[in-house]
Amino acid sequence: MFCSKTAPALTRASSDVGRRLLSSASSSTSAAHPEREADHDRRQYGGAGGARAASKTISVDFEQTREAYRSKDSLELLRSLVVFKLCSYDFLVDKNEEIMDLGKKILGQKVFDQVMKMTFYGQFVAGEDHWDIKPLIQRNQAFGVGSVLDYGVEEDISQKDTEQQEISSRVPAAAGNGSIGGDHSEEAARKAFGDSRGGEHRARTHRDADEIKCDRHMETFIKCIKASGGGSMDGFSAIKMTALGRPQFLLQFSEVLMKWQRFFTFLASQQGKEGLETLEQRLELTQLQDFLTKLGAKGDFCGWFNGKRKDSSGYIDMLDWNSLIDDRANVPDLLVVPNVELAELEPLMLKFSIEEEKQMQRILQRLDVLAKHALENGVRLMVDAEQTYFQPAISRLTLEMQRVYNKDKPVIFNTYQCYLKETYDGVTVDVELSKREGWHFAAKLVRGAYMHQERQRARDRGYEDPINPDYESTSRMYHRCLDHVLDEIALSGKASVMVASHNEDTVKHTLKRMSELGLSPAENRVYFGQLLGMCDQISFPLGQAGFPVYKYVPYGPVGEVMPYLSRRAQENRGFMRGAQRERDLLWRELKRRLASGEILHRPAF
Repeated sequence: MFCSKTAPALTRASSDVGRRLLSSASSSTSAAHPEREADHDRRQYGGAGGARAASKTISVDFEQTREAYRSKDSLELLRSLVVFKLCSYDFLVDKNEEIMDLGKKILGQKVFDQVMKMTFYGQFVAGEDHWDIKPLIQRNQAFGVGSVLDYGVEEDISQKDTEQQEISSRVPAAAGNGSIGGDHSEEAARKAFGDSRGGEHRARTHRDADEIKCDRHMETFIKCIKASGGGSMDGFSAIKMTALGRPQFLLQFSEVLMKWQRFFTFLASQQGKEGLETLEQRLELTQLQDFLTKLGAKGDFCGWFNGKRKDSSGYIDMLDWNSLIDDRANVPDLLVVPNVELAELEPLMLKFSIEEEKQMQRILQRLDVLAKHALENGVRLMVDAEQTYFQPAISRLTLEMQRVYNKDKPVIFNTYQCYLKETYDGVTVDVELSKREGWHFAAKLVRGAYMHQERQRARDRGYEDPINPDYESTSRMYHRCLDHVLDEIALSGKASVMVASHNEDTVKHTLKRMSELGLSPAENRVYFGQLLGMCDQISFPLGQAGFPVYKYVPYGPVGEVMPYLSRRAQENRGFMRGAQRERDLLWRELKRRLASGEILHRPAF
């Protein structure tokens, strides 16, 4: 325990930290900075090494229905109309799981599956396996559109798992003897995750079953990579981290990362840096050492950072702070965070045992296998974003792979969800990290998934909603992140981005910015992406105009893909309800075909 003169300071600090660290971190905002505006102006027409100049305006006509729907027969257009109309009814979207369960009971599994293949599954899913999907991939390629193959099976944690995680996060306060990281708290943490020594055989059996399942998923992803590499266009293959490791581990590691990040934010506020953008929150090392020593920290922060850094500025930023996590085996005395209930510092990795380290290594080993297969087949890996309570760990593990495989070209792409309040901070920090370490930044930008699930979870657990309040603020976030990456592409040429959006205004914004920055479609630095079955009026005109554009192509057995379809229905409810423009274009094309005698049109490729 600490001496009495430091305890009041720690209690005050811990109370403040508790309010900050144990709630969702809010997004940082900053005032305009003249030097950044000037830098933006230089970037706008500078290009890599100042070589680029503004080119003529790039434009694509999204009104030409004949070109947009050349790859579809009339029955497919009619199915799209029916599905989009059904998806516009809120009660069908809200109750889609109950309706599907009722349908299975009434029709039986076999007939139900057939109905799904004729409607929703047929609209949004390519087929059941990598052989089944080949005709669709080849057809889209013939009309200028590539594929991002995605085995549409997802893993999540149960309600019981999340409750256990919350229990484990309170374990140090329940130890009762004032010790940090003692046997009692470690044992309680293991019990919370079913890993106690008393039930070692059962726990090992459960872990072994999980590992077998993860290896099976890896083999499926390998088949997906090989199928992606079979076409003439450079392919993408999507992977999900929750399929390659235990979701409970990702949850636990995410908690560790978020505590560490929030502690940095708190320390920055103590030095008057609150409200600045993340990369501008630079801590003065001497002040940091003095403050943490008063709180009871034993480590030599100044010595460690000065020994690792080439410069002697005396300041560290978020990237320097995060580098401590990389060296966690050698600097456990530096990895400490406040425990509010005990009013003392405790080891950050208290519950991060040898078993968790092994789990992390197994995930990285599977990712390494997939990355090597991707290189052999000329495919890039797209790591999907998942729920916010997994995402810090997913992003961190993705960065580890980017450091290895993105040195010469972009192979591993991370995904950033712009409906989250902290997305711009994440993008700017990762871009800066890639520049410092000399690898290619590669990203897919999406507005976001899991919105309904995330908001419900925030309400249930009483923390701040991590999502932007409305569609307009999400769009502003999207364009802000996109502009930052486009500027980096023009400035260094060592960045790539997929604009994964169904919003026509966002696509037009991207084309306009590409024109201003002198970015050519032929450079293959800016990609476009839409979901299979949606927004063909955007995808195919872009492809036929020479832009690298891709459909996100999910596949898998009907029963296993239904949760994916259910989530897509939830997250795209606003789009589907407002998809009147797409329905109008579909009707226009059907009427044109009827009037011109092309109603029996069959795609020729």
